[in-house]
Amino acid sequence: MKRTLIRYKTRPDMADKNAELIAAVFEELKSARPDGVRYLSLRLDDNSFIHFVETDAADGSSAIPNLAAFKTFQSGIRERCAEPPLAGGVTIVGNYRMLSEP
Repeated sequence: MKRTLIRYKTRPDMADKNAELIAAVFEELKSARPDGVRYLSLRLDDNSFIHFVETDAADGSSAIPNLAAFKTFQSGIRERCAEPPLAGGVTIVGNYRMLSEP
């Protein structure tokens, strides 16, 4: 299992558009229902976004990058950002009813 956290800050005028593009990714996920992947996205008050991805694949691969909506989201991410995306692995230290238990 691999867990990844991605964070970035959008330009204020692009935050709503970014949120719309993320919502489209979740709509496609609901339709496609890929196995072995869990995904959470948060928008903070300062227009920062946090994405948490958990995949069951040993190599960390995920079905998310293959989604048409995700490709659309990715296509303009740098232009929407005031601070570029930073990704890194994460370890859950504590979890109370937020995430499914392993």
